[in-house]
Amino acid sequence: MSLVATPLVDAPQLPGWDHVISGKVRELYVPEGQDPSAAAEVLVVATDRISAYDHSLQPGIPDKGRLLTGISLFWFEQLADIVPHHVLSGTDVPEAVAGRAVRCRGLDMVALECIARGHLTGSGLADYRAGGSVGGHVLPAGLVEASRLEPAIFTPSTKAEAGEHDENITVAQSRELLGEELAAELESLTLKVFERARRIAGEQGIILADTKLEFGHSRVDGTLMLGDEVLTPDSSRFWSADTYTPGRTPPSLDKQFVRDWLTSPASGWSKGSSLAPPALPAEVVEQTRARYVQAYERLTGQEF
Repeated sequence: MSLVATPLVDAPQLPGWDHVISGKVRELYVPEGQDPSAAAEVLVVATDRISAYDHSLQPGIPDKGRLLTGISLFWFEQLADIVPHHVLSGTDVPEAVAGRAVRCRGLDMVALECIARGHLTGSGLADYRAGGSVGGHVLPAGLVEASRLEPAIFTPSTKAEAGEHDENITVAQSRELLGEELAAELESLTLKVFERARRIAGEQGIILADTKLEFGHSRVDGTLMLGDEVLTPDSSRFWSADTYTPGRTPPSLDKQFVRDWLTSPASGWSKGSSLAPPALPAEVVEQTRARYVQAYERLTGQEF
């Protein structure tokens, strides 16, 4: 892939496709004239937008959408024997969005964020410090920032409406929400995906600390499928193994770099503020892009 690309921030008009949804990062299209809630096929376009703490940030990260798309396509291929996925084609897409768009099966998404944690950090660490458990899993005493969890644990959260926050829930609560059978299947698939990905990333010197997955049912035959993005620097925490030390957070190859800047004194912004976050400085944009490129190249083995 070329290092030079035209940034995509907004939704372009694409002949033959109707634009139906703008997400924080992605634009969703359906074939022209089709009902968005019933379409058997959708076009998912990843822009260069970046979000943190439920805010869309400015400016975008150049090439981010292409990087996310490439990483997701790599992982969908690696995981296809574990769980069916929604990808139809990453190449047969409109030329205007080539490299950052994927034609996908239409799914009715399950209302659950499926999170697997292989290391203790982020909100999981906060929950552990508050009560000794995460997602209903009682963990050993004495764990610290970045402690490895063996085996990895499933810690679901609710999917919030736009502008709201996801809420961490227990495994038991997920089974009350979705029913025993579906919730158990999601837990099993999430952990199988995570362990496969943890092994593959580890072979490239990358620690997969945690990740968020989403699943949905095919609108054609009801098959449960892996959807959305998968194992990208937006949905996962990646650390370089050679800098890992329990007790502190290793430098990340993911969006955490932006979150850390936002909550640092340098930004002049606080997480609970009602004000919009400030614009990202050029050096933060540049360093974020470099981290995403490094994640892409190390995971896929391909030069970007």
